[in-house]
Amino acid sequence: MNGVHDMGGMHGFGPIPIEENEPVFHEDWEARALAMTLALAGWRRWNLDRSRYAREALPPESYLSMSYYERWIAALVDLTVENGLLSREELRQGRPSPDAEPSKPPVTADRVREILARGGPTAREAPSTPRFSVGDSVRTRNIHPAGHTRLPRYARDKWGEVVLYHGAHVFADAHAMGEGEQPQHLYTVRFSARDLWGDQASPRDSVHIDLWEPHLNAR
Repeated sequence: MNGVHDMGGMHGFGPIPIEENEPVFHEDWEARALAMTLALAGWRRWNLDRSRYAREALPPESYLSMSYYERWIAALVDLTVENGLLSREELRQGRPSPDAEPSKPPVTADRVREILARGGPTAREAPSTPRFSVGDSVRTRNIHPAGHTRLPRYARDKWGEVVLYHGAHVFADAHAMGEGEQPQHLYTVRFSARDLWGDQASPRDSVHIDLWEPHLNAR
């Protein structure tokens, strides 16, 4: 979607602050926000791509005024309500409904290390052979979907070169929208900075983006 989250190449948001020796979490509540996100995902009511889309779909004024983990919490609230884990009334009251059926947490503390180590592999078998090979020149599609996409706005309708092939993987654009995994071939595509940003960009710079086959057209 063409939302405020897709800021690549946009001006006017000020410098990016670089904090020397920045801690992993600035406040204890940020660590809890991450922990809750991981724990609630254990119910498997949504997937990683859907959780990303939930953050992207926050109202623009909210997204721009929130910190990083505030967005995580706001998106988590929307996901839990949407999937029937909480009601808006329970959120307003700050306690479970008297008639709510208690359920055990899907992820207990002793299982966290094992689950994180296992990760969530996305490699799959694809029903077709790859269209492109390393060294091929490709052009990204000019798409403007209302839902989630991993093709950033600044890189649409641009020429690039395939520099890596990763095999077939879960297609994030479809997975986020509840349309199944739809495995697609995944490539790393190199774009020159000048092709993306114009003549003011350095001729020595480039950007590498992982893109799925449905994002690409042949020359």
